[in-house]
Amino acid sequence: MKLDDTQKKTVAQWIEEGLKLAEIQKRLGTEFGISMTYMDVRLLVDDLKLMPKDPEPPKQPEKPAAPPSPAAAAGLPPQPGEAPLPDLGAPAGGGSISVTVDAVTRPGSMVSGNVTFTDGESAVWYLDQMGRLGLAAKTQGYRPSAADIESFQLALQKEMEKLGL
Repeated sequence: MKLDDTQKKTVAQWIEEGLKLAEIQKRLGTEFGISMTYMDVRLLVDDLKLMPKDPEPPKQPEKPAAPPSPAAAAGLPPQPGEAPLPDLGAPAGGGSISVTVDAVTRPGSMVSGNVTFTDGESAVWYLDQMGRLGLAAKTQGYRPSAADIESFQLALQKEMEKLGL
């Protein structure tokens, strides 16, 4: 179906207004009584040498940068069956975290040990050959708070320094 010059100018104006092709297709039907398929509208816009505008993405507020976990800093994904460590947002809450290093390293790990968080929950931690830090809580589904994770990482770093690692 052919459009006259005024109809073509109207379609060009709709494109300038930011209408999408589906909206133009509907308006052609309601305002001009012209029934076109989506593909026909697409070809029409192409023939008129018009370019539909992409909508501007909504601006998102900037979040303060949090220090990455050791695994994330290394750019490595968590191991299968291992929950990724949450992003660290808040600083340590002052509770006591207990970190121990195993005398005999767990298989598949370079270093391993246990941690008890401020709420009394405990977990096994390990550092694998790829440098990824893993954390396996004794209670299934348990997720320590961000403050506990940060305290754990600092305590673990101190323990590693004591051992010369």
